[in-house]
Amino acid sequence: MALLPGPAALVHEWFTPRSVGGAELVVQQLDALLERPQLAALVDGESSRSASWLADRSILTSFVQRLPWGVSHVQQYLPLLPLAIEQLDLSGYPLVLSSSHLVAKGVLTSPDQCHLSYVHTPVRYAWDQMHAYLRQSALARRGLSPLIRWQLHRLRQWDVLSAQRPDALIANSRFTAARIRRYWGRSATVVHPPVAVERFRWDQPRDDVYLCLCRLVPYKRVDLVVQAFNATGLPLVVIGDGPERQRLAALAGANVQLLGRLPQQEVNSWLARCRAYVYAGLEDFGIAPVEAMASGAPVIGLGQGGLLDSVRCISTGCAQPTGLLFADQTPAALVAALERFEQQRLWSQLPAESLRQWAERFSPQRFRQRMGAVIDQAWNRHQRLQAERGCVLSVPLG
Repeated sequence: MALLPGPAALVHEWFTPRSVGGAELVVQQLDALLERPQLAALVDGESSRSASWLADRSILTSFVQRLPWGVSHVQQYLPLLPLAIEQLDLSGYPLVLSSSHLVAKGVLTSPDQCHLSYVHTPVRYAWDQMHAYLRQSALARRGLSPLIRWQLHRLRQWDVLSAQRPDALIANSRFTAARIRRYWGRSATVVHPPVAVERFRWDQPRDDVYLCLCRLVPYKRVDLVVQAFNATGLPLVVIGDGPERQRLAALAGANVQLLGRLPQQEVNSWLARCRAYVYAGLEDFGIAPVEAMASGAPVIGLGQGGLLDSVRCISTGCAQPTGLLFADQTPAALVAALERFEQQRLWSQLPAESLRQWAERFSPQRFRQRMGAVIDQAWNRHQRLQAERGCVLSVPLG
């Protein structure tokens, strides 16, 4: 990376014990790349936890930190979050990186600062998934739908406005880059997020059971997976917890096991021995499918969204295929894919070692290399623009 003239700042929406997903993996890697920058967030519930990777770190926070239940339930203050992120004072940092899935990209910077934003997604429930969100919202069902719609309308306006602030945008997939182009009218460089592939074993004997691993929330469409396996009678194990669990348990046939949330070691064991990993949700990128491939498991997934970046479909005749993608988000489409996978014994054409080799393209080391190059390019461009501004100002007036 280019030598910076001063310290860098790294902004994330929130640091809480509940937030341990792909966005947090990105922040950890950016923190290592920038060599412990100044961290900033709306709220911080991690630096005081001795078990956290953020233990004893200095983290700038917003006024939401001091509000009742602000740390534990920061999203309940959604209408205040755009205002809150704008109150963070980052004026002393020449380089600002934001990791954004909601408001982090909206921090205020000056023309003398270089601001890059790694975008995990334009906020789903304000844009293309608004209607699905409203159908599931308990508050909307209680007659507050007009108020929620108005708040989301205002959030969209601020979202577009704040998306113009960073000097450059980085997207976690081509799908996210397309959504950025559609909603914000900007282009974005694609850098896939890091996946800790080294944690997984790929060389274990495999069983005939299929695996679905994710949070049990509506947009993951685990109900579609369960329906398809009910129809085929193939053995399925579902790992994860969430508001959909009770409904899925009532839907599941005798061939479907719902194991709930399991320790990471047990999750890794299932990934290492399943016949294939099955996923039917529309993801911006999708960490779990890459973890499955790192474990030597083929992926049977929806051929839309971020999976088009991570899974190489055997139907296309490409080199080094890693799974089978189905086109439509329906039980019938998944049933057809499962039947083909079984009848043609496609797992025998998808060797575990080859899947692991492909997954290593998404390693943390590769991520840091790509992000380092993007930061260098943006910083050099920023310096050139600064020099040009200086030349203009030095021209005598009159």
